[in-house]
Amino acid sequence: MKIAILDDYQDCVRHLDCIRLLNGHQVKVFTNSARGVGQLAIRLAEFDALVLIRERTSLPKALLDKLPNLKLISQTGKVSGHIDVAAAAARGIAIVEGIGDPTAPAELTWALIMAASRRITQYAANLKDGVWQTVSTSPERNGLGVALKGRTLGIWGYGKIGRMIAGYGKAFGMKVVIWGRDASRELAVRDGYQAAASKDAFFSEADVISLHLRLNDATKGIVGAADLARMKPTALFVNTSRAELVEEGALEAALKKGCPGYAALDVFETEPLPADSPLLRMENVVATPHLGYVEKDGYELYFRTAFQNVVDFANGAPKNVLNPVQG
Repeated sequence: MKIAILDDYQDCVRHLDCIRLLNGHQVKVFTNSARGVGQLAIRLAEFDALVLIRERTSLPKALLDKLPNLKLISQTGKVSGHIDVAAAAARGIAIVEGIGDPTAPAELTWALIMAASRRITQYAANLKDGVWQTVSTSPERNGLGVALKGRTLGIWGYGKIGRMIAGYGKAFGMKVVIWGRDASRELAVRDGYQAAASKDAFFSEADVISLHLRLNDATKGIVGAADLARMKPTALFVNTSRAELVEEGALEAALKKGCPGYAALDVFETEPLPADSPLLRMENVVATPHLGYVEKDGYELYFRTAFQNVVDFANGAPKNVLNPVQG
């Protein structure tokens, strides 16, 4: 099969141990992204199979209609709204899903919480300029970092990642409060944590809030401007899940108003994030380039499954097929 691996920004996939699974196939790794249906259609027209790195490339119906040779889309992890599943099925294109592990995104989330709370990135950046123990040259921003012990950690979403974050918070001596669906709050209480009395209380009482929700029609924009406005001026808002969980433009506006006072972000509405993004100019924001799943062990896990799904399909025994393909 002719296989394209898309959007390998760091040119690391061909160095993974699991790439050997694709021996005998024609494999092309793209390390730069194409944008727009026209460019992507030209780039991908010859391939039988595409391996997607999460949601870095979207495959709408307009693009799928221009890929006559495409038979298979192998997704690292789970499909999350970036593929027109029905259009793929109608064209006889199978979609196979992979697996993931919560460890890397949970650890990245905690690293961001630590870095933002202690102002590590600001201190480190100023130290390179010869400025000692200074967060900011602006007096109003040049405050001390804070320890986590004794503070309240709010977690919205108590799935695999949320549960790991709750464990980290407990280990650091934080009060852990959960918000989410009834079932999530009930499970959290059984695990020894506290469920927030209401969404308003969740936002107003937490010192750190971290989102761990799946993005779908029900959760898009679920965090609004009014929610953010209830946060303390000393509070930290953390999002390593999906930018679209927050109402468009609401977080930037809230940070400018000072409630919450800080944000730590790994996800953005436009990715890669443009260099002129206002978020990158805000001293109260710690931003990383969607690194939650970008880690060696995680990549081996993600891609081993994605590549094995391609091999199984090529051998006539497809597994983990998401969409029923019309014959």
